[in-house]
Amino acid sequence: MIFQKLLDKLRNKHFLSLAGNGTMSALSMVTYAILYRLLPEADMGNWVFFQFIFALLDAARTGFLQTALVKFYAGSTRPEKTAIAGSTWYLAAILTGVFALLNLPLLLARNSIADTGIQLFIHWYGLNFLFSLPFNVAFWLLQAEERFDRILVLRIINQGSFIASLIVLFFLHQVNLQTVMYFYLACALCTSTISIFLGWAQLSNIRHKTLHHVKNLFHFGKFSVGTYICSNLLRSSDSIIIKFMIGPAALAVYNLAQRVGEVIELLIRSFLGTAMPAMATAFNQQEEGKVVHIMKKYAGTLTLFLIPVTIGMFVFADVLVLFLGGGKYANTEAATLLRIFMVLALTFPIDRFFGITLDIIHKPELNMIKVIFTLIINVVTDIIAIKITGNIYGAAVASFITLIFGICFGYFTLRKYLPFNLNGVLKLGYEETKNMITTTLRKRPVL
Repeated sequence: MIFQKLLDKLRNKHFLSLAGNGTMSALSMVTYAILYRLLPEADMGNWVFFQFIFALLDAARTGFLQTALVKFYAGSTRPEKTAIAGSTWYLAAILTGVFALLNLPLLLARNSIADTGIQLFIHWYGLNFLFSLPFNVAFWLLQAEERFDRILVLRIINQGSFIASLIVLFFLHQVNLQTVMYFYLACALCTSTISIFLGWAQLSNIRHKTLHHVKNLFHFGKFSVGTYICSNLLRSSDSIIIKFMIGPAALAVYNLAQRVGEVIELLIRSFLGTAMPAMATAFNQQEEGKVVHIMKKYAGTLTLFLIPVTIGMFVFADVLVLFLGGGKYANTEAATLLRIFMVLALTFPIDRFFGITLDIIHKPELNMIKVIFTLIINVVTDIIAIKITGNIYGAAVASFITLIFGICFGYFTLRKYLPFNLNGVLKLGYEETKNMITTTLRKRPVL
C-alpha cells in the first residue's frame, strides 16, 4: 500500500520526463563506460565520430518533423491528431528513403577512403537510419501526448538491450568496432519493432495523411530542420575539428568530459519535453502571456536545479572522469574540461528556452538564423583557439564566446514578438520548485 502511494506521488509528467531522460543518460554513460574500457583510444574516437556524424544526419529528419509535430499536435482535436501523425509518417518515410538511397553510391567508394571513422559511417549509416525510424516517430508522438512513461519504457529497451549485448560480446571476447555496430543496429531494430507492435508509433495512421497537414508540417519544418541540423552541427563541430586537427585520441578525451556532463543535458531535455506541449497549447489558444510565463518558469526552475548539480560535478570532476573512462584517462585534460563545461552549463537553460520559444511562436526562421550565426562563430573561434593553444582547451574557450552570442541574439529577437524581460525568472523558478516540493510532500502515503 505504501509503495503504491509512493508511485502515485511520482506519477506526473515532470518526474516521468526526468526519469526517462535520466534513464537514457545513465544507460548511455554505462554504455560509454564499457566501451571506453574495452576499445582502444583510436577505435573509441572513431565510434564517437560515427555517433556525432549520424546524429547530424538524423537531425535532418528529427529537426524537420519533431518540433512541427509537437506544435501542431498539442491541443488539436482527435481527428486532426490522427491526420498529423499520418502526415508525419509520410514525410518521415520519404526523408528516410532519400538518405538510404544516398548511401548506395557512397558504399561503392568506401574502400578508397583511408579514414576508419568515415569508412564506418558510410558502411552503416543507411541501415541505422532505416532501423531507427519507427521508434523515433514513436518518441515524437509520445512527447506530444505527454506519455513520458511510455518513452521511458522504449528508452530502457533500446539502451538496456545494447548494454546487455556489450556484456555478451565481452564474455565472448568479440568486442571490436564491427561487432559493436552489429548489435547497435539489432537493438535499434528491436526497439522499432516493439514500438510498432504496441501501437505507440501509430504507423497505421499513415493512411490518414492529408495534403493540408503535410504542407503545414513541411513549411514549418523547412526552417526548424535548419535550426536542428545547425544545433547538432554546433555540438558536433568541436568533435569534428578536434578529430582532424589533433586526432581521434584527443577526441576520445574531449568526448569523455562531455559524456560526464550529460546529466546537465538530461535535465534540459526533461524540462523542454514537458514545456514544449504546454507552450504550444498556450500559443495555439492565443495566450501569449501564458507562453512567456511558462518559458520563464521552466527556465528559472531548471537554472536553480542546475546550481547544486554543477557544484557537485565541479568538485568531483576527477572522480567522475575516473569512473566513466577508467585509469587511462585519469591524468588527461578531461577533468579540467568538465569543470569548464559545468560553469558554462548555468547559461544553457536561458539559451535553449529562447530558441524553443521562437519555434513555438511560429518564428522558426529566426531561430534558424540564430543557430547558423552561432555555428559560424563556434567553428571560426574553434579553429583559431585550437591553433593558438595547440590543445583541446581551445574548443572550451570557443564555447564561451558562442554561448554569449546565442543568448544575446535570442533575447533581443524574442523581445520583438513577446512582451517580456528576464526580471523574475529565478523568482518564478523558486516558486515553482517550492510548489513542486510542497505538492509532493503533501501527498503522504496511507498506512
